[in-house]
Amino acid sequence: MRLLKVPVLCASAVCWMALAAAPAHAQGAKATSPPEFARRMEHLKPGEWVWAPDVSPTGPIMVYVDLSRQIGIVYRNGVRIAATTVSSGKAGHATPTGVFTILQKDAKHRSSTYNNAPMPYQQRLTWDGVALHAGGLPGYPESHGCVHMPYGFAKELFAITKLGVTVVVEGDAEKHVRTSDNSLLVPFDDKGRPVDRTPLSGGEQYRWRPQLAPSGPLSIIVSKLDQRVVVLRNGIEIGRSVAEVNDDDPGSHVITMILRDGKPRWVYVGLPGHGDDEGREVDEAIVNRLRLPRPFYEKVKAQLAPGTTILVTNSRVAEGPPEHLTVIDAVMPKP
Repeated sequence: MRLLKVPVLCASAVCWMALAAAPAHAQGAKATSPPEFARRMEHLKPGEWVWAPDVSPTGPIMVYVDLSRQIGIVYRNGVRIAATTVSSGKAGHATPTGVFTILQKDAKHRSSTYNNAPMPYQQRLTWDGVALHAGGLPGYPESHGCVHMPYGFAKELFAITKLGVTVVVEGDAEKHVRTSDNSLLVPFDDKGRPVDRTPLSGGEQYRWRPQLAPSGPLSIIVSKLDQRVVVLRNGIEIGRSVAEVNDDDPGSHVITMILRDGKPRWVYVGLPGHGDDEGREVDEAIVNRLRLPRPFYEKVKAQLAPGTTILVTNSRVAEGPPEHLTVIDAVMPKP
């Protein structure tokens, strides 16, 4: 039986900076960074944030605030695209936990309770005053109940959300935790319910459940660390497979499908420092680095359409220690 060799989705010429070399980004400056750096959120200092919207350019938004670690994470189409330090409510004004929706948006809001204090890029979570907005970030909880974010991050978030977006707030601000094994994938659905990402087991090569999300944007995640591929549609996982990813590059890479001359083509997304790569096609010179089971590949191929995004990353996809399985019964497609 032959192994499937699919077009390589990454190349050193378009590599984002490696995690070890990635700089921190100060409050007030737009920051674009690979998801590996966002995963290492314990390294973010007060006021720092990372923003990588091209990782998943379309799909539903979900915001997660972890009070224990004083961080906020943004997911789009089920994939993490941003992370930031935050400052939540201080003692006596604790930020409530729970599942909220954005009730109101006001870029130039001022507090009706605290001396007309400015609350830039306010996104209201409760009618009694709790909101996401730009504010002070001393490195500990110091607000009167709102979730403070860096000004630049609050502005970016304000631009991509709409009323009704789900915001999950959980944790204990008094029990500060600095480390976590964060998955690249969203931990909650659009109702704020925890997502059960059951790993492949018992020799299972792949799982395919397209009926869970019949329509919507498609994101494909290739985890080099877990040697797994996950397919999300409209933010919901519809497929998961074992993989052989022969790529020791520590960076992340994004390609997207477009129509060119009337035909679908895979092209690189131009990332900071690699603007010349914008629109460059994936070609046969960079094949043979990703192998998948034949049935899974054929099922995914049938769903591909312009706008589909593929992310190759070292971030985990909630598998835990992967069971090493042999990928068999495969074919070789063309780029």
